[in-house]
Amino acid sequence: MSDCERLSSNRLFKGLDVGVIRNLLEEISYKKTVYQKNDIIAMDGDKVYGQYIMLTGGVIGQMTNYQGKVVKIEDIEGCQLIAPAFLYGSDNHYPVDIIVSKPTEIIFIEKENFSYLLHINTTVQQNFLNIISGKTQFLSNKIKFLALQPIKGKIASYILKRTRNNPGNTIVLPYSQENLADLFGVTRPALARAFGELTQDQILDIKGKKITVLNEHELKTLIQ
Repeated sequence: MSDCERLSSNRLFKGLDVGVIRNLLEEISYKKTVYQKNDIIAMDGDKVYGQYIMLTGGVIGQMTNYQGKVVKIEDIEGCQLIAPAFLYGSDNHYPVDIIVSKPTEIIFIEKENFSYLLHINTTVQQNFLNIISGKTQFLSNKIKFLALQPIKGKIASYILKRTRNNPGNTIVLPYSQENLADLFGVTRPALARAFGELTQDQILDIKGKKITVLNEHELKTLIQ
């Protein structure tokens, strides 16, 4: 599959066929790079000089405080933009570390060239604005989730969203408890203790990574 075919699945180019995407890329310059797992693309505080667009693979956006505590902000996989909301503005620096989670192909478009791309095609421009709006809403909800919810509230919110359309109110966690603790911004022992209490209270049934909601009403009351 060509780069243009992959980019056709990216929301930046929504509504455009492969031929139009190819013509647009011929109008600008860009660099393609292959990264390996655990490579660092950018660090918290680095200046944003352009737009990264993943073609394949995955990256993690994470924050680390002065004590070394890591909080995972987002998993980004597939053909997506990386940190589009921070390309413009007076303080255009990465707010997180961006770490490669699996072998990944990325193209990089310098800011000047990316601005020209937005200028020459109004569809791409509108798609970019929609992407930024969605990211702003995501980050707002993420801050609220991390800052305001107690551990059990975070567990309840996470599980209820994922069992909404699942038969038997059952899910299989895609993460280990250590990764889930990073996602919630809590320690692993605290998360394990909360899971244990939810099991003792017969709100959840936990067998390895398989979780079944036994008392949905009680689980909902934990969300603040």
